[in-house]
Amino acid sequence: MSRATLFRLIGSLLSGGLLIFLLAQNWSDVTAALARVSALELLAAFGLILLSRLFITLRWHVLLRSGGVAIPLRQTLSLVFTGLFASNFLPTTIGGDVVRLAGAMQLGYDRAVCLASIAADRVINMLGMSLAAPLGLIQLFGGGLAVPALTLPPLAQKTWEFGLRTLQSFSLWFKQPGALALALIFALAHMLCTFSASAVLLYALGESADFWRLIGLLSLAYFITLFPLSINGYGLQEFSVTYLLSTFAGISLPVSAMLAVLHRLLMMAASLPGALTLPDVLAKMDKSKP
Repeated sequence: MSRATLFRLIGSLLSGGLLIFLLAQNWSDVTAALARVSALELLAAFGLILLSRLFITLRWHVLLRSGGVAIPLRQTLSLVFTGLFASNFLPTTIGGDVVRLAGAMQLGYDRAVCLASIAADRVINMLGMSLAAPLGLIQLFGGGLAVPALTLPPLAQKTWEFGLRTLQSFSLWFKQPGALALALIFALAHMLCTFSASAVLLYALGESADFWRLIGLLSLAYFITLFPLSINGYGLQEFSVTYLLSTFAGISLPVSAMLAVLHRLLMMAASLPGALTLPDVLAKMDKSKP
C-alpha cells in the first residue's frame, strides 16, 4: 500500500469515526428522525438519484459522440454504471474513471479520445458545481461567521491547478461549443436531481431548509471532497455535509448526519447495476497486464 493510499485510508477512518461518534452521542434523536422516513419518500429520493445517473450518462455520451466515438447509448450507460460501482465498492483498488476507460478500450474505441472525454466530463461537472458554489459561500460569509483562513485558498489553488492540467483535454471540443453546452445542461440536470433527492430526504427526516441554501452548501461539500484526504470521499463527504448543514442551514446535527449517510447509501444502491459488468472489465484488465 502506497503512502498516499494509507494517508487517505486514515483520513476516511478518522472522519468516518468522528461521524459515528456524533451519531452515537445523539442516537435517540437519530432513531426518532429515521422513524419518520416512509418507504415512499425513500423510493422518491432513490428515483431522483437514479435519474441523476442517467444525466451523468448523457453528459459523457455527448462528449464521446462529439469527439468522434461512435458508441451506442446503451454501452455508455453500461460503462457509467460499471464505473460508479467500482468507485463505490472498490475504492481502495481501482477508480471509476479507470474502469470506464478500460471498458471503452475493450470495446475498441480510441484511448486518447476516451481519456480526454473523461477529463472533460470531470471539468464540466466541476463547472456546474462552481455555478452553485457561490450560493454556499453566501451562507458562510453572509452572516459574518468566521471561516478558517486556510479553507478557501487551498481549494482555489487546487481548482486552478486542475483546470490547467485538463484544459488541453478540451481541444477536441473547442470547435463544438454546442456539445459542451449540452453536456453542461446534463450536468446541471444531474445536480438538480441529486440536490432534490437530498431535499426529499431532509423533509422525510422531519426538517427543511431553503432549497437554494441547500444547493449552495451541498456544492461546497462536493468541493471539499475533492481534497485527497480520504478514499473516494468516504467519511469526509458525510462529515462535511453534516458540518455545513448543521452550522449554516439550521438543521439539527442528528438529521444532518443521517441525511449524509442515507444519501451515500442510496447512491451506492443506485450503482449496483454496474456489478453485472464490472467482473468482466476487471478480468480483461488483468489479462492485459504484462
